[in-house]
Amino acid sequence: MLLIREAHFEDARSIAVVHVDTWRTTYAGIVPEDALAALSYPQREAFWGEVLQRLEPRTFVLVADMGAEGVVGFVSGGPEREHDEAYRGEVYAIYIMARYQRKGLGSALMISAGKRLLEADLPSMLVWVLKQNPARRFYGALGGAQLRSKLIELGDASLEEIAYAWKDIHQLIRPEQPA
Repeated sequence: MLLIREAHFEDARSIAVVHVDTWRTTYAGIVPEDALAALSYPQREAFWGEVLQRLEPRTFVLVADMGAEGVVGFVSGGPEREHDEAYRGEVYAIYIMARYQRKGLGSALMISAGKRLLEADLPSMLVWVLKQNPARRFYGALGGAQLRSKLIELGDASLEEIAYAWKDIHQLIRPEQPA
């Protein structure tokens, strides 16, 4: 049974496993192999442990907990990091183990993130997604509009990211019903 809940420090290892494993499955052939090979559970666990111990006001990490199966996905977010005037909130990361994708967990995590951003008085949001990410249509299906792109450096590769944006998060958490 799915439970979307606040992440705790003790979840750092599980979040790290999700993070590393999803990068290796989702970005194979997109991100340089050496960058994927360099990912490590201990390094990501230390990173997420630090994040969870030092959450800033209005930031959050939520996990998709499947009970006996454990944490199979997570989302993190908070204030938009590049000081965009129009889009005040941001989903920093959302990852779901491959075998749990296309089962509604991503939507549940995004809606929960949207609710948290609204509670933090951040009524609009964006998320950055690698252009070559095969799952990027997911954000459009949730009502996100392509806003802009930018280049990022990952290892020795220059990759394009696309920002998907919601001017009003209510459109994400309560989409209009068809007439």
